[in-house]
Amino acid sequence: MPFAYIIEHMEEDDESSKTIPKWVELEYKHMQTLAGKEDQIHFSHVSSTSRTTLQQVFSSQSDEEQATKARADAHTIGVLGLMKESGVPLEKVCLLDPKASKELSPEDGDGRFEWFLFGGILGDDPPRDRTSELRVLGFPNRHLGPVQMTTDTALGVTKIVVEDKVALSAIKYIDYPTIVFNPKESVEMPFRYIAVNGEPLLPPGMHEHLHEDLNKSFEF
Repeated sequence: MPFAYIIEHMEEDDESSKTIPKWVELEYKHMQTLAGKEDQIHFSHVSSTSRTTLQQVFSSQSDEEQATKARADAHTIGVLGLMKESGVPLEKVCLLDPKASKELSPEDGDGRFEWFLFGGILGDDPPRDRTSELRVLGFPNRHLGPVQMTTDTALGVTKIVVEDKVALSAIKYIDYPTIVFNPKESVEMPFRYIAVNGEPLLPPGMHEHLHEDLNKSFEF
């Protein structure tokens, strides 16, 4: 059965332009590939400017691209408003919460839940527990293990567990990978990633963006 993945956007949009940072855009776009093509992804609680940016990103894809990816939409309303519009009750929404007592399992994809909700930007280092703002609302919750993940990784792992029926412990991961740009430049990522052929699964364009960011940090 297809699912909806909800990202309650809690990242502080760039103050100068009121738009989402480039790295967030890359992660959000990556989610369309990580989810099942019949699934839906909703980005809730984004600013009106960020919503316009995201809608342009999603609509600029070719028909062929769109046919192979999950449909994505951005909303200025929060998840509670989205639930009310869609008629989805609280007990059908699973909050992915690092502090949940129970881990996500393949059985959680057997009809118990319809939506999987991700709070904040899971890729904070150190973690700021912005999921706490959603935790207090009383959603049923599950965790994805003890190591911090980026938001797109968390969605990808959730899909593998609930749709592909692979146990959390059976997924291959790479923790804290070092991304090498050349013999003199590299950066360590303080997160857990899905491993593909021994390499961390990064969003397309993220390698180049990280390198640009690294170079900017050395500009005076």
